Amino acid sequence: MGSFTDAVAVVTGGGSGIGRTTAVEFADRGASVVVADVDTDGGEETVAQIEDAGGEARFVETDVTDTDATEAMVDVAVDTYGRLDYAFNNAGISGPSAAVTDHDPEEWQAVVDVNLVGVFNCMKYEIAQMQDQESGGVVVNNASILGHVGFKNSSGYAAAKHGLLGLTKTAALENGETGVRINAVCPGFIETPLLEDAGLTSDPDMREKIEQLHPMNRLGTPQEVADAVCWLCEDEASFVTGEALGVDGGYLAR
Repeated sequence: MGSFTDAVAVVTGGGSGIGRTTAVEFADRGASVVVADVDTDGGEETVAQIEDAGGEARFVETDVTDTDATEAMVDVAVDTYGRLDYAFNNAGISGPSAAVTDHDPEEWQAVVDVNLVGVFNCMKYEIAQMQDQESGGVVVNNASILGHVGFKNSSGYAAAKHGLLGLTKTAALENGETGVRINAVCPGFIETPLLEDAGLTSDPDMREKIEQLHPMNRLGTPQEVADAVCWLCEDEASFVTGEALGVDGGYLAR
């Protein structure tokens, strides 16, 4: 396990699920962490968990659809800790389950705004800061298996995640020589509040069907995604950029 001693990380959507687990993992490895979320209670609870374990963290209320807020998030990291080494752009929403013909346009747009436009808003300021540092930095975007394939009644989410992979690859090409690496993780179905809120894991029959979509016949854990994110940030991954790393129990191998 690599060490992030004296490094600084920002995690959006850090108030629960994959974001919380990744923020805690960054801190456990020695990084100071800026936890960003619209959920103040959840974000502050993540900070409390990190501090209780002896780590260093700060919460910043951040709506990623607001460019002023994402710029301020990066400013807080730099003003508080001096720089920004790693950014995990994880904030996302699933949106309602509906066919394209039945989807409310405003609800569809909201999913795209958070999951795609929100990541662009974060990357704009994260990458600029990293470019100004001699040490560069690493950005990891939380995409999805649905960045590669379709899924019925999830058009907004799938469209946003497909777009996110294009954004990730384009930014990686633009930064090939700047010292900034940009990658994505593509989780399968992970045991998180997002899945539960979408009704995909609370019903036993539905849960079994979702599990069977993965050759490993189970859901993933937030820790498994956090470990992949941290590996992409390590020096051992120094020749990895523009990658969409599946953390999916074999889902995409079918």
